[in-house]
Amino acid sequence: MEANRRLMLMIDGDNAQAALLPQMLAEVSKHGVMKIRRVYGDWGSPLLQPWKDLLHTYALKPVQQFSYTSGKNATDIALIIDAMDFINTAEVDGICIISSDSDYTPLATRIREKSLFVMGIGRKQTPRAFVDACDVFVYTENLQLVTDGDRESGIPTPGKITASPGKASVEDATSRRRLKKLFRTAFDSTVQDDGWAHLGALGNSLRKLDPGFDPRTYGHKMLSQLVQANLDFFKIQKRENKNGNADIYVQLKKN
Repeated sequence: MEANRRLMLMIDGDNAQAALLPQMLAEVSKHGVMKIRRVYGDWGSPLLQPWKDLLHTYALKPVQQFSYTSGKNATDIALIIDAMDFINTAEVDGICIISSDSDYTPLATRIREKSLFVMGIGRKQTPRAFVDACDVFVYTENLQLVTDGDRESGIPTPGKITASPGKASVEDATSRRRLKKLFRTAFDSTVQDDGWAHLGALGNSLRKLDPGFDPRTYGHKMLSQLVQANLDFFKIQKRENKNGNADIYVQLKKN
């Protein structure tokens, strides 16, 4: 069960934002219980002071790693060694790595090869290889939204999936095309015989295709809101299930 999944939280203190820790912990908690919480770095460095202030409040264990050579990051090596120790002793069911460093790509791949859950949290500039190596990847820019008082205006929002007139930037247009293609691929893999796809199944497929997919990237907290905002691309149907609740089904409109 996902709720009982034992997770190890591993934070690259040299490469993560301490100010977002409460939001990051909330994201990790959606996927299991954090049995182990560690922050790696050179604790003699002033750069880790923000993390020092949080250690006791959030029950984080500091792991000292000296920088023996200038320009070389020893923190990632220490984190990787610890991760391998834990996954090989079967003490955890998954690991969450908080970093934007591509050096963790082989580690994430190895964790998945062991049939364990791997989650990543980092900035949007995180190399695609690391993002794709994870089962789930959350961008900190989406978490920053919470610290700003839940203001959705801070997120680049494509609005409609089809190009809007006027001042849409090249980046936004590319984002819309990518999202549209992603939805088509996910829909094709989840569509039922009647031509409709269950929204939950569609969401699972989207995450498998792109571990970094998150409706918050497009200005919506939930997938259902993102779909509702793009009715030029989707048809929506609600069906009552055996529990008397309404399930949402979607269908792509033909262009």
